[in-house]
Amino acid sequence: MDRCVVLVDAGYLLGAAASLLAGEPSRSRIVVDHAGVVAGLRERAERETGQPLLRIYWFDGAPDRVPQPEHRRLRVMPRVTVRLGALTRTDGRWAQKGVDAAMHAELSELARNRACSDIVLVTGDGDLLPGMMSAKEHGVAVHLWAVQAADGDYNQSEDLVAEADERRVLDREWITAAIRARDGVCPPSGTSHADIGPEIAAILSAPLPESATGTPPPPPQEQHPEHPSQAPRPADDGTAPAPAAGSGGKGVPTPKDLAGLGKPHPAPAPGPHPAANATLRWSSDKGWADRGPGSDVDTSGLPTLAQLTTAEQRWADREADITAVSGDPYEVGQVFARRWTARISDPAQLHQLSTHYPRVPHRIDGELLRYAARFGLLAHKDDQIDEHDRYAIRAGFWREVDTHTGGVHGTAED
Repeated sequence: MDRCVVLVDAGYLLGAAASLLAGEPSRSRIVVDHAGVVAGLRERAERETGQPLLRIYWFDGAPDRVPQPEHRRLRVMPRVTVRLGALTRTDGRWAQKGVDAAMHAELSELARNRACSDIVLVTGDGDLLPGMMSAKEHGVAVHLWAVQAADGDYNQSEDLVAEADERRVLDREWITAAIRARDGVCPPSGTSHADIGPEIAAILSAPLPESATGTPPPPPQEQHPEHPSQAPRPADDGTAPAPAAGSGGKGVPTPKDLAGLGKPHPAPAPGPHPAANATLRWSSDKGWADRGPGSDVDTSGLPTLAQLTTAEQRWADREADITAVSGDPYEVGQVFARRWTARISDPAQLHQLSTHYPRVPHRIDGELLRYAARFGLLAHKDDQIDEHDRYAIRAGFWREVDTHTGGVHGTAED
């Protein structure tokens, strides 16, 4: 039939785009407008093949083959079919499993059934060479598209390039129409703070604590083993808690660490413990905020977003997350705070929340980070969200709170 089909290896397309725009192939370094990518692929495929589009097949990997938010958005778009392989981690690196085999099977089946006259392949993997040869033998014209390489060299198998009927390059201009480098997360070498978001720039330029600038730390206080409150609470994952500001290195405690400071623990861990009255520091775009004894305010009266959300609202939130929220960390924080502030019934609770700045109360903070994980900011359930992403998520949270309280949290001017 006189129609064209596009087969996209998302790992190749987005990884090469990240290398081109952000200097490294990590997809977490770019923001993707998937609707824009699909529209761009369709327009170019129809123009270059001279045939109407039958379908775009989007091949990608996912942990346990469970669709991520981007996959859920893609599969409800017209003329788009999502095929998922497994995403596994070996020696600290992620790898797709089954994606190449699925692309090979689809390529061969389309050609064998004469479902189209032209097939566009957006991939660089030489494992697809047998499938490409089989498609050509069935009378299908095979177009191979490459993403412009960051170093100007090939980023595709030479055998694949040699066997293709037509070859085109998706250049930087085409890529940047729907994909951009993520602001302020990890800019390429040579990028200044003026080139990234103002909120992130303020966070990155915050002053270091004395322990990181060479100032000698204060002498340790006498330890009293009979007081278990002096032992740091261990984290849920078994890792050691963050050090206090007076300890070596730039230790940044989490909200949960701060909330647990000074609370009794039945079995203190061996080794040196911070004093119960130690002052911890929490980083923010205003610098380093000291949190000493007595500064911890009771947060038990603040409801979580889940407690404020009805079943109908939860359904609507899911739909909005799929169709309207891009997954940018700063935006994720704003969306979460917008829903929380809109659903509280007591305005005093909003002002109570504001008094905790720059620290998001640990119950709400945990829920905020779990919400952020839905947008691929957690690559796998055993991983943690990147530190810069967590800064951006919380900065977005406080900026949205400010719109309701008139505060100045999360601004770059402070």
